[in-house]
Amino acid sequence: MSRNAESTAFRSALEVIRAVEPRVADAIGAELTDQRESLKLIASENYASPATLLAMGNWFSDKYAEGTVGRRFYAGCQNVDTVEALAAEHARELFGAAHAYVQPHSGIDANLVAFWAVLADRVESPALKKAQVRQVNDLTEADWFALRRELGNQRMLGMSLDAGGHLTHGFRPNISGKMFDQRSYGTDPETGLIDYDRVAEAAREFKPLILVGGYSAYPRKVNFRILREIADSVGATFMVDMAHFAGLVAGKVFTGDFDPVPHAHIVTTTTHKSLRGPRGGMVLCQPELADQVDRGCPMVLGGPLPHVMAAKAVALAEARRPDFADYASRIVDNSQALAEGLLSRGAKLVTGGTDNHLVLIDVSGYGLTGRQAEQALLDSGIVTNRNSVPQDPNGAWYTSGIRIGTPALTTRGLGTAEMDQTAELIHTVLTQTTAGANADGTPSKAKYTVDPALADKVARQATDLLTPFPLYPAIDLA
Repeated sequence: MSRNAESTAFRSALEVIRAVEPRVADAIGAELTDQRESLKLIASENYASPATLLAMGNWFSDKYAEGTVGRRFYAGCQNVDTVEALAAEHARELFGAAHAYVQPHSGIDANLVAFWAVLADRVESPALKKAQVRQVNDLTEADWFALRRELGNQRMLGMSLDAGGHLTHGFRPNISGKMFDQRSYGTDPETGLIDYDRVAEAAREFKPLILVGGYSAYPRKVNFRILREIADSVGATFMVDMAHFAGLVAGKVFTGDFDPVPHAHIVTTTTHKSLRGPRGGMVLCQPELADQVDRGCPMVLGGPLPHVMAAKAVALAEARRPDFADYASRIVDNSQALAEGLLSRGAKLVTGGTDNHLVLIDVSGYGLTGRQAEQALLDSGIVTNRNSVPQDPNGAWYTSGIRIGTPALTTRGLGTAEMDQTAELIHTVLTQTTAGANADGTPSKAKYTVDPALADKVARQATDLLTPFPLYPAIDLA
């Protein structure tokens, strides 16, 4: 696509929107400006290509397509079949997967599809056997009671939230924590690293139906071969949520023991984050689970989003290009340079560094909570998110950590030299921010003070740092 074509496409789209609701058009334009001027360090965000973004704004949005390719509950889905089949083909080839299901709307939807596919495949009960051979309407209330009890009493073992796990891995506020009897494995209190012997011990004691690998805030590689061996030793299904690091798998930065696809029975992911696609989810699995996974709609999903599946096909095609491997490698180079820059300035990092796309700063060393640090950095043009650290005394709301990541800045073209400058800006803000107090004089976990002049200066420096690396340079909305 030519530079002129990209500008024309987005400018024309905003003109059409403005004619109906100008405030929406203004908000879209403002978001582009904000993203261009801010240091985006949220580990779960990225910048999708213009082609991916444009693939979502079309007539596929108007189409219902429950079912799967060639087996729809609505007529006229031949074009949806084309884009869904393309997206699944690209996913299989990119990740070396036996089967790919590209309908999930989000990461949690992908995980729900995986959970129910495993339950339906693995649970042995008279009620479930009846459900498989009889019409659902023929089941008695006693059948349903037995089935609910059997499904609801299964066990899941996943990484604890403060160690870097995710809410969807069995925690009570999430539906996964209500579906399963859940137990967590943590990390070594001294190193912050996964202790595989302790995971094996927990698995032997707990005997889970599902062992979950993967993370949202663990800055190291995970050995999926060992976790699969642990799962096999207790007869568990091994599931990996690679939402955060899917781009590193696609780009062949994580291979061998660190690539989950050859080792897991079922793998879930989002298609944004390091994969740099549209917001959505995906499930990869071994052949024996394919039929159950393909029942995701209507099992737990509503109607598929054909316009997003079209965008997934585009993004996955982009990820199959040779330059994506270079991009994935640079993500890790930048992450490690950012970690080194912070360490050299005295910051405390969980595990002392990183092997992947994210860095987790323990901001208690600055006398701050994660919430205070997050807001002070935002005031200064640096977009991050607060995150728990292992054994976090401030809990999951205020936290003691800041999670930062390099996928987005790497997309813009920043390199290791700019990561050191970014570390300097972060350190400057955190050292010049002080915790506030409540009205009664007690320490506040939310209030903070940072000199507005300093915040403005850092924000200008952040913008200057980004100037040589324009975001969507071909797009001019003026």
